[in-house]
Amino acid sequence: MPNTRRFRAATDLYLKTVTTAHRKLLDISGGRAGTRFKKMPTLALTTTGRRTGMPRIVILTVPVVEGYDSYLIVASRGGDDISPDWFHNLCADPAVEVSFQHGAKQPMTARVLPPQERDRRWPEVVAAYPGYQTYQKRTTRQIPLVLLSPRR
Repeated sequence: MPNTRRFRAATDLYLKTVTTAHRKLLDISGGRAGTRFKKMPTLALTTTGRRTGMPRIVILTVPVVEGYDSYLIVASRGGDDISPDWFHNLCADPAVEVSFQHGAKQPMTARVLPPQERDRRWPEVVAAYPGYQTYQKRTTRQIPLVLLSPRR
């Protein structure tokens, strides 16, 4: 379907542009701007590209912060029918780095929540940002939740 490919290409370009602009805002402001989005804190997630082996950085919102060092993130891609590239990367290699609110990078491990745990935690995510429920309604796939915890 050419229209689907064109739409995905436009979405990919949009997401890459927004991430690049957000990273520049964080860097230029020294973290004084861009550390919150839609009332949620943000983090920079560095994964290893599953095809290239190169580091890939994306800025994400964090609907749930656990304690001082664990973060629950959502692989929503705005309710698209496919998961974001960063999600596929961390599935291939769960060793990631996280810079929470423009802080120092920390080595972490990503764990995709199994369905039962995901279903139990989903209401927390929606309470933090109701838009995630809208994203879930846009797609037939179950939007994954990922827990980022310090690497041990």
